[in-house]
Amino acid sequence: MFFSLITQASRWAIPIFMSLILGYGYYKKVRVFEVFVEGAQEGFWTAIKLIPYMVGLFIAIGIFRDSGAMEIFTNILSPILVPLGIPAEVVPLFIVRPLSGVASLTMTVDLFHTLGPDSYAGRLASTIQGSTDTTVYILTIYFASIGIKKFRHALTVGLMADIAAFIAAISITRWFFGSF
Repeated sequence: MFFSLITQASRWAIPIFMSLILGYGYYKKVRVFEVFVEGAQEGFWTAIKLIPYMVGLFIAIGIFRDSGAMEIFTNILSPILVPLGIPAEVVPLFIVRPLSGVASLTMTVDLFHTLGPDSYAGRLASTIQGSTDTTVYILTIYFASIGIKKFRHALTVGLMADIAAFIAAISITRWFFGSF
């Protein structure tokens, strides 16, 4: 009964929300369609402006992965992180997650296929996926869209937040599920 109610509410949420927006625009005498088209056009040009930054970021990630640098970093970090209760299979996720959401999700799914989603490593990877963000990707896209070229301090703070989120993910996973 409860899930049926949630399903029905989910089906009607977006149409109701859109109707409220259109009704409010009509009430405020806003030409909603024209404003929508202007916004879509601006979004299109912003997307065009971001393409070089995205291509550069994806190439850098590909080079990082294909050059073996990720494996080197994993080998350096594993002896430090494994004694702290972090499985070696999860260590690459610490490196890739701030760079690319798609790559980190792919690694998490591969980990699920190898060790299972209910394994300690699978649960830790899931918690990392939910508690961290793709800091480098976000900074590249957001700052490029508004023309900021120097974002060194934002990157530092963002990576510090990722480290805090990694520590929180480890603590939460250990607390709820024990160690591996």
